Amino acid sequence: MNAPLPAHLLPAIEPREVPAALLDALKARFGERCSTALVVREQHGRDESSFTAPPPAAVVFAQSTADVSDAVRLCAEHRTPVIPFGVGSSLEGHLLAVQGGISLDLSRMNRVLAVDNDDLLVTLQPGVTRKQLNEEIKHTGLFFPIDPGADASLGGMCATRASGTNAVRYGTMRENVLALEVVTASGEVIRTGTKARKSSAGYDLTRLMVGSEGTLGIITEVTLRLYPLPEAISAAVCSFPSIAAAVRTTIQIIQLGIPIARVELIDGNTVRMVNQHAKLGLREEPLLLMEFHGSPASVKEQAEMVQELASGEGGQAFEWASTPEERTRLWTARHNAYFAALQSRPGCRVIATDTCVPISRLADAMLESVDEVKASGIPYFLLGHVGDGNFHFGYLIDPDNPEERRVAEGLNELLVQRSLRLGGTCTGEHGIGLHKMGFLVDEAGDGAVEMMRTLKRALDPHNILNPGKIFTL
Repeated sequence: MNAPLPAHLLPAIEPREVPAALLDALKARFGERCSTALVVREQHGRDESSFTAPPPAAVVFAQSTADVSDAVRLCAEHRTPVIPFGVGSSLEGHLLAVQGGISLDLSRMNRVLAVDNDDLLVTLQPGVTRKQLNEEIKHTGLFFPIDPGADASLGGMCATRASGTNAVRYGTMRENVLALEVVTASGEVIRTGTKARKSSAGYDLTRLMVGSEGTLGIITEVTLRLYPLPEAISAAVCSFPSIAAAVRTTIQIIQLGIPIARVELIDGNTVRMVNQHAKLGLREEPLLLMEFHGSPASVKEQAEMVQELASGEGGQAFEWASTPEERTRLWTARHNAYFAALQSRPGCRVIATDTCVPISRLADAMLESVDEVKASGIPYFLLGHVGDGNFHFGYLIDPDNPEERRVAEGLNELLVQRSLRLGGTCTGEHGIGLHKMGFLVDEAGDGAVEMMRTLKRALDPHNILNPGKIFTL
């Protein structure tokens, strides 16, 4: 069983009773698509975080924008929380029903609505997952590059302002969302943005919604940028004598302007876990996993420059993966590192960190944190999207051991405070959710957080949209 919410989150829990009249109204409107079965509610009351809260009172399965609008309107009439649900892959307790309410499952809104090859755009429903999108558009010669690892829904990726392994070249969801359709807290349907690549028309409501974690509106349609599939793709893995050497190589790659598509750091401890899980034979030392996109000539040139830089820092065992099968094998191992870590300690849960710092301070942030976790005795894994200064520790705790949780949360706090001192952020891509509410105040300051509260009160006066997340009211 997962651990309960930590003490510093308890003030956010103010369960609201869900009126029987609301449940009756939802069942009348949605029929079998409104479920109060415990197994369905429990499935929608947990994510990939290590926290638990009581499940929602009911789950509504939406199939259209009208469904979302009607569900929100009914919840608004009864002052009842409504929490959007994609695939449940969030890591910070985003979808936990900490104040009770209704879970609104958007996974059946999973149609790609329009692909515009000429303008390199796609419009889709929020339940489309990133893998589904790329599978459906592969015949066009285009692809969507944002890759957070999990096969997350695109609506959820918008809501958390996700990024991932390709962000160093293609940016994050913030840069790649052009327009949205959103259902507001009253059930009204609005549109933000256009298909134009830029605009100076009024407030940027699209950027306001991207990263709002379902607290300001529920996304029901998304227009995204697409990119041409590279003519050539090559991946490489290189081992290093130390984390510092791998980070120095990364800094040189970025500072020299080499347009690398992905550069991921995996420490030796995590390589061992990945080897055991995926049956690989990688050297159990810190390594960089890299990918190059472009023409055959440019890919070759990029890779040769990076190999030379890596050699200067003691990099060795430079291994190429040019075929799709070889690349998939390596990147699947990287994306499964989280599950490899879980397998390394059966029954454990992960307290995940998600800091991002200026790339020049990356080694400082990582190395001190490695020393701290080693001294603590808590098992861990370490991954980094080091091309943009983002890295993740995962502390593997026994969920039935309160002392391990206390130590891990202490390590997380030390890491976050160090990152903030170095000019960084408490979350590069996971979002605030429940877990980082206190850190948001540390990072942004009381005044900025109060401005966020003011926006929330204005757009959601009855606090029904995913309440108790990002900050408390």
